Amino acid sequence: MTRELAGLIMAAVAVALLLAMFFAWRARLRRDSALTAPIGVPEHADVTARHEILYVSTTKHDEPLERLTVSPLAYRARGELVLTDRGAALSLDGAPTVFLSSQRLAAADRATVTIDRVVEPEGLIRLVWRVADGVLVDSYLRPTAADPQQILPELQRLCAASENGVNP
Repeated sequence: MTRELAGLIMAAVAVALLLAMFFAWRARLRRDSALTAPIGVPEHADVTARHEILYVSTTKHDEPLERLTVSPLAYRARGELVLTDRGAALSLDGAPTVFLSSQRLAAADRATVTIDRVVEPEGLIRLVWRVADGVLVDSYLRPTAADPQQILPELQRLCAASENGVNP
């Protein structure tokens, strides 16, 4: 086998792998096309805190390695977590602002692992919320300027308001 033939075989294998990844991602987008996050912050929501974050992923509930492509949360991004008296907003670079009202929030805790990311123990925030018809999903956030423990009490208060039927 000549060097040129070996190079062509390697290039063909690389192209085949890239095409397989492309078509697999397109299939995942089609599979999850019905899942959308709520867009826009309510007019009279009072901001209580802002935190810079890295949005990592959204996965099936309690399955941190099974990514969902919930629109517009399909891709990792830098952004800001804005906590309000009515819920939490994810203002991510290049995407419309997603607002998770306290009625949608089910839980907030710490995590270490999710798809594409392993961090120090409990370095991620896992936000459990209802995407539609009671379907729970987990969104993972990595604070860039604060410790997750500083953000969790406020998120847990918003989740507790949902459980108690109270609208803060």
